[in-house]
Amino acid sequence: MANTSSVATKSTIFIIFGGTGDLTKRKIIPALYNLFLDGWMPENFKIIGASLDNLNDENYKTKLKSSVDEFSRKGKTKKEEWKKFASHITFQEVDINNSSTFKPLSVIIERYKKEWEEKPSIIYYCAVAPQFFGTIAENISQNKLDNDPETTRIIVEKPFGRDLESAKKLNNTLLRIFNENQIYRIDHYLGKEVVQNIMAFRFANEIIEPLWNRNHVEHVQISVTEQIGIGDRGKYFDHAGVLRDMIQNHLLQLICIIAMEPPICFDADEVRNKKVDVLKAMHKSMSEEIDAMSVRGQYSSCLIKGKEVLGYREEENVDPESNTETFAALKFYVDNWRWQGVPFYLRTGKRLIKTASMITIQFKEVPHKIFISEKSGTPKQNRLVISIQPDMAIRFQLQSKIPGLEMDLDTVDILFDYSENKKADSPKAYETLLLDAINGDQTLFMRADQVEAAWKLIMPILDYWEKNIGSDFPNYSANSWGPDKAEALIEKDGFHWFNLPDKNLKE
Repeated sequence: MANTSSVATKSTIFIIFGGTGDLTKRKIIPALYNLFLDGWMPENFKIIGASLDNLNDENYKTKLKSSVDEFSRKGKTKKEEWKKFASHITFQEVDINNSSTFKPLSVIIERYKKEWEEKPSIIYYCAVAPQFFGTIAENISQNKLDNDPETTRIIVEKPFGRDLESAKKLNNTLLRIFNENQIYRIDHYLGKEVVQNIMAFRFANEIIEPLWNRNHVEHVQISVTEQIGIGDRGKYFDHAGVLRDMIQNHLLQLICIIAMEPPICFDADEVRNKKVDVLKAMHKSMSEEIDAMSVRGQYSSCLIKGKEVLGYREEENVDPESNTETFAALKFYVDNWRWQGVPFYLRTGKRLIKTASMITIQFKEVPHKIFISEKSGTPKQNRLVISIQPDMAIRFQLQSKIPGLEMDLDTVDILFDYSENKKADSPKAYETLLLDAINGDQTLFMRADQVEAAWKLIMPILDYWEKNIGSDFPNYSANSWGPDKAEALIEKDGFHWFNLPDKNLKE
C-alpha cells in the first residue's frame, strides 16, 4: 500500500460505469470483496453497477457472485459473507452515450447522503473502453452529479490516449470538469506488491542506495514476457501494439521507480515529481537513431505440444498484412548525474517461451580480479534480480567460496521469497489501488504531466515504425524469446538478456 495503510472510514459510493464488463467481473468486484472480508472497507459503502443491460439487483448480484467465486484470491464465497457484501450492491441502467440516463444516479447519491447523515466520498470508475472516458466526464458534469473536489474522484484505466495528442485532449477534458487531485489514472502494475517494495528496498536500507548509480551499476534490464497471444483482443491490439499497450505505461513506470531520486517525503506529489523527472531526463530518440536503439517483432505460427498456434496475422480481427508489433526491445539512457551512460534495456512481447516480469540490475565487475581458478573461472558480477511474476521475489546474487580445500567461487543468492513469507497471501494490485483511491491517496496513480511525458518519449518510435513497414514480419516463432535482432541489440554492448531462473535456482 502507498502512503495510507488505514482502514477506510469515510462513507463511500462506488459507481462503476461498465458495471457488467469484463474488468468489473475479473478485477474490480473481487478486489472490493477481498477488501471487505479483510475489514478495510468503510462501514457505510454502496457499489452501483451502471451499464446498458436490463437487469434487476438480484440478477446483477448473481452474476457478480459467479465472478467472485472464480477470481477472488479468497476462493469461493461463503454464504453469509457474500450476503453481507451483496447487501451493499445495486444496479442502475445507464447508457453512457445518453446524458439523461445519468439523472437517476443523482437521486441515489442524495438518498445515501440522507440515510448516512453525512457527505460520502463519490468514486466514478470508468471501466469502459478509453474512447468513453471523456463522454462519462461530460455527462457527470451536465447532470450536475456530485463533484466536490474534496470528496469526489474519477478513476480511468489505461490506455490513456492513443498518442500524445489524444492524451492531451483527454487530460484537457477531464481537467475542465475535475481537479487534478480528483483524477486517478490507474496502472495496475504500480499496485503489485513487489513493485511497491522497490521503493522500500531502495530508500529504507542504507546499504543499498549508495550502490544505486552509474558508479556501481553497469546496466539495467526490465523484461515483461508473455506466453499467451492476443486472444480475443485482436480488434484493439491491431491498432495498438506492445509499444502502446505495455511500454508506454507499465515498463516506463518501472523505469521511473528504479531511476527516480529519493523523495523528500512519501507525499503523493513529491513521489510523482521524482518520477516525472526521470521521464524528462530520458534521451528522446532521433529518427536516425531508432533502428540502432530498438527492435520490433511479430510472431509466426508454431507447433506447441503437438498443437498448432496461430501466427499473429492469422488471429481473429487482425489485418492479414498487419504491421503491428507483438514484440519490442528498446535501449534508453537517463541523462542525469546519477545514471549518465548506464543503458536501460526494455523487452516485452507476446507468444514468448515464458511468462515472466523481472527487473535485473547488473553491477560492474570488481576492479581487480584475484579469485580466478580453472574450476570456477572468473567470478561473475553481482546482480540484483527483482521478480514480479510468476515468482514474487528479490534475490541478490553474490560470489562466495565453495566449501573445500581450494579457493573456488560460485554464485549464491540472498533471497527474499514472498511465497515463503507468512503473509504471502498479499493483496492483489487492484485491492491496493482501490483502497488508495477510497482513502484519497494518489501516490500510485499517474499525473497528467507524467502521462504526457511518457507519450513524448515514445512518439518518435511510434511515428517511425508506422511510417516504415516491418518488411521481415513475422520475424520470430511463437514459443521463442523473440527475434534474433533483440539479442543483437544488447549483445553489441557486451551483454545478454537475463531470463527468470527456475524458482530458487541460479540462472
